[in-house]
Amino acid sequence: MNFNQKESNNTQTPVDSTGKTNKGSSALVKKGLSLSILTLFSRILGLLRQMTQAKFLGTSSLSDAFGIAFQVPNLFRRLFAENSISVAFIPTFKGYLEEADTPEGKKRAQEFVNATFTLVTFATVTLVTIGMIITPLILRLYYKKADAASMAEAVILTRIMFPYLVVISVAAFFQGILNGLKIFSPSGFTPILFNCIVILATYILAPHMENPARAMSVGVITGGCVQALFQLPFVLKNKWRISFTSLKKAFSNPGTRKVLSLIGPTIIGMAAYQLNDLVSSALANKTGEGIYSSLSYSLRLQELILGICAVTISTVILPDLTGCAKKQKWDQFNNLLSQSIHIMAFIAIPVTLYSLCMDRNLIALLFATGKFDEQSIQMTVEVFQWHILGLFFIAVNRIIAPAFYAQQDTMSPTIAGLVNFAVNIVLAFVLSKVMGGPGIALALTIASIVNSIFLFIFLKKNKNIAAGRVIGSSILYSLKMVLFSVIAAVPVELLKDKIISVFAGHNRFISQGIPIAITALIFAMVGILLMVVTRDPLVKTISRKLKRI
Repeated sequence: MNFNQKESNNTQTPVDSTGKTNKGSSALVKKGLSLSILTLFSRILGLLRQMTQAKFLGTSSLSDAFGIAFQVPNLFRRLFAENSISVAFIPTFKGYLEEADTPEGKKRAQEFVNATFTLVTFATVTLVTIGMIITPLILRLYYKKADAASMAEAVILTRIMFPYLVVISVAAFFQGILNGLKIFSPSGFTPILFNCIVILATYILAPHMENPARAMSVGVITGGCVQALFQLPFVLKNKWRISFTSLKKAFSNPGTRKVLSLIGPTIIGMAAYQLNDLVSSALANKTGEGIYSSLSYSLRLQELILGICAVTISTVILPDLTGCAKKQKWDQFNNLLSQSIHIMAFIAIPVTLYSLCMDRNLIALLFATGKFDEQSIQMTVEVFQWHILGLFFIAVNRIIAPAFYAQQDTMSPTIAGLVNFAVNIVLAFVLSKVMGGPGIALALTIASIVNSIFLFIFLKKNKNIAAGRVIGSSILYSLKMVLFSVIAAVPVELLKDKIISVFAGHNRFISQGIPIAITALIFAMVGILLMVVTRDPLVKTISRKLKRI
């Protein structure tokens, strides 16, 4: 794979109202498939990383401490780095690129890059310095006074991993440059490196450190450094220098001022979203030992699928949506948005139904080793059943948001995020008292549904978007996927117990893995047959593209 090759910049015109496909649809599928391969490996390795944590830590208090310690820098990363780069930096950078064919335009673009790099490093280094000092105060949100020993270990782990925020923010900045240039592969490959390093560090360093959690923490900070360094040569090869400028120039640069103005309302919305995680995690850790870890393992399995579909498609379509918006090509904009939601439904809804059929088997196959015992399996299954119900809505939210960002409308997703936050916090607090961990998972699912509803409502208020057509076609296609998935699930439910009994008594890869493979094949065959018989246009597009690979 040529990491430095720019993906094609074909005009995107997906399936139209008649069901016919065209070159734009094929281009979207081609980009999605290419990035999905890397994302698939990344998510699988992420799952292996979580399996490594399950093997060494199980659902113990030490596992909870590591998860909380890793969440702290990740919370700030999502708040200030990833979202800011995609929402504010990439659209602004693309504006500079349109004028970069002249020496003066290239100079202005380079100054903008240097100014942004300076701001990113200055802000994150400052935040990390303060954060490491007040780490005990931060962790008091998660722990009761009686959990002093667990909290003391969490403080050590947090301070080891807090600098991860700096290096991963720089990595996100490099990713923004490459994605703005329509180069996706290097950024898609770096999480693979990260997960490999964390896994290897755990196995290699665990016998030589105080506990396995500290070994994993060292792997995290090392992997973050590699993520940034790996992308740098590709940025330099495309003739973009990376250097510091003065803080005065950084803050006064017109591009960075525009980025900061766009980030403002977005950070409010993202802060609400991240506070969801913060409050949910605090409630989980105070609900009982292992609850936080079981939620974490469940979410990792959910994110495996979410990353393959939603993150991939949203990363690919944002530059194209931005291009359509700038050129006032609203028909193409609407078609691309509809096509993306259809792809989400095509993937997420069948996966949800199948996962509900085989939930216990999936959890046992992936995590049941080492310290991850029967109690850990049961705790994780109980929360996974509620988490997976929100998969499609979370995926759709990540697809609709770029439609607003492409028009530099950050306020609508922000308001929806605030509503999401309010619903989740209230429900998590109430349901955790009644249902424990599963109640926290259910609260997240309900909040995600509410978030989708509000995003669609705001979509209807945008005069440039044919919201009625987008919403109508999305609902119809989603209902079709629900019907087909229910039909495909019937033979799985009828046959799974017999299939499981045949392979019982062997190691988990045989006793759980083979029944999962067989039932997944049955489910997929029935589903594909239904799609082919009904001549689904999306299947035709994917089939043609696969034949050309």
